[in-house]
Amino acid sequence: FEELQRFGISRRIAGFVLPLGYSFNLDGSMMYCTFAVIFIAQVYGIELSIVQQVSMLLLLMVTSKGMAGVPRASLVVIAATLTQFGMPEAGLLLILGVDHFLDMGRSATNVVGNSVATAVVAKWEGELGPERAIVMPGELAPVLEDAGDREI
Repeated sequence: FEELQRFGISRRIAGFVLPLGYSFNLDGSMMYCTFAVIFIAQVYGIELSIVQQVSMLLLLMVTSKGMAGVPRASLVVIAATLTQFGMPEAGLLLILGVDHFLDMGRSATNVVGNSVATAVVAKWEGELGPERAIVMPGELAPVLEDAGDREI
C-alpha cells in the first residue's frame, strides 16, 4: 500500500482498488488452477482439445472471482474443475505436496496483478504521473519536460 503511494498513486485509489483486487482479481490463482488441471490431465494421458482447454480457462476465470486468497483455497477449485471435465480427482494428490511452494509464485502474481490494476485505475482517473511519485522520503520526482513542448 505504501509502495503504491510512493509510486504516485493516491491513498484513495489504492485503498479502493487493492481490496477489491484481492477479492476479484486473482490472476495467479486462475493461471495456477488452469496449469494444474492440464498437468493432471497429461499425467493421466487424457488429451484435451483446444476447445476444452479454452473453456477450462474461461470457467476458471469465472470461478477464480470467488476464490479465497488463502493458501490451499485453489485446491477446492481444482477438485471441482477436475470433476466438471470428467478427470480423476485423485490427481489432486499429485500437486498437494508441492502446492505450498507454488503458492509463493501464485501470491506474487496476484500482488503484481493487483498493483498493475491499481496503477491503471489511477492513470484512468488522471492521478498518476511522474510529478506525484516520491523519489526519496519527503521529496517529489522532478517534472519531466515533454519533448513536444520545446522549440528546436
